[in-house]
Amino acid sequence: MNKEMISSRQFTIITLLCSIGTAILIIPASITNDVQQDAWIVASIGVIFSLLIIKLFITLGKRTPSFTFPQAIEKIVGKFFGKAINLCFTMLMLLSAGELLYFIGIFMKTEIMPETPSMSFVLLFGIIVMYAAYLGIEVFARSAEILFPVFAFIFIVFVLCISPQIDIGNVQPILEASPSSMVFSTIRFMSLFSFPLVILLIVFPSNVDVQESATKGFYIGAMIGGVVLVTVILLSILVLGPTLTSSRTFPSYALAQRISIGDFLQRIEVIMAAMWITTIYIRMFMYFYASVISMAQVFNIANHRPLIIPLGMISMGLSQVIHPTIIESNLYNQEYWPILATIFMVLLPLMLLIIAMLRHIKAPSN
Repeated sequence: MNKEMISSRQFTIITLLCSIGTAILIIPASITNDVQQDAWIVASIGVIFSLLIIKLFITLGKRTPSFTFPQAIEKIVGKFFGKAINLCFTMLMLLSAGELLYFIGIFMKTEIMPETPSMSFVLLFGIIVMYAAYLGIEVFARSAEILFPVFAFIFIVFVLCISPQIDIGNVQPILEASPSSMVFSTIRFMSLFSFPLVILLIVFPSNVDVQESATKGFYIGAMIGGVVLVTVILLSILVLGPTLTSSRTFPSYALAQRISIGDFLQRIEVIMAAMWITTIYIRMFMYFYASVISMAQVFNIANHRPLIIPLGMISMGLSQVIHPTIIESNLYNQEYWPILATIFMVLLPLMLLIIAMLRHIKAPSN
């Protein structure tokens, strides 16, 4: 098969939307629950420290510029350990794709169409993601390029429409949270924001046409995505208050429900939901695509397409059993996900980079 390539601009857009992902729905409540009105400060610190994480990913990617992440793993640690790591990585990616399908199902059923079974939404979005994976990364990148202006427009309208309801008193007093809670909340924020960007090593830099521009795009996309998340968290606190923000399952959606301009612009939160569905779709595709490519590497399959349907069915099945209730989902994302993300998305790339440096591995670029 011919190697699929995307432009650096498309990669920047994918990075931006992928960094937002599900965080735009769940992160305001997650960190506000711990640090209350200081959540926006925690998020800002997390965005700054994420530059180091992105630097790690870029440095590792440039060590093996012509390889995808699963190929680089086998190149660095050898086939035996490489396949074992890739198998674990595949399982985590499938689990994550299933969880995102769960979030879409529970969000649509809870907030938009309560009479419709969540499995209906899981099937719909699962089929869309599988079809996108079948068409390939080039077609997916073009779809992200089309969706980005829609996302940007809706986000700008969202900020402008909700701004009149801001109450500055909701963020006071500042820096009231304890240092330990701010540290743990920062890690929790980064585990949902920047740690998952390791999945972009599936296409960076091996499938990007101009690698130097893509390097800048990695930083730019992540930083803009971080600004979007900080803005949503800050607006949630300023409008809803820290107590209501921490108690709502999807506070950013509750924020959109507050939009009311005169008697003609009301109940537009469903339109706002399109913004969040766009970012979840982008990250879900990257998780699923990473699992397919990684599994193909484990079994030495040149064409990954035959794996799409079985892995897609597994991810949809996982979405139905991964979290019995939304309470357990919140517990998983607050307590267990940061640990898994740190091991597989930070410590693993760091270990691979150290081994590559010790073994003087640096494959020539195409």
